[in-house]
Amino acid sequence: MRPTEDRPPSTPRWVKVSGIIAIVLILLFVILKLTGGGGKHGPSRHMPSSSGIEQGVKQL
Repeated sequence: MRPTEDRPPSTPRWVKVSGIIAIVLILLFVILKLTGGGGKHGPSRHMPSSSGIEQGVKQL
């Protein structure tokens, strides 16, 4: 066994835990994006549904 003086300092626990949490959140985000989970998001969800008339087009 090597003496402790020759070993580099180990990574602190909080760094390891933060890294694991970041990886899990990134994987969750990627999985939700690939599967379409998380519901319908985007600017169109705040607009009322159209009644057959497109915006910017006038009826004659």
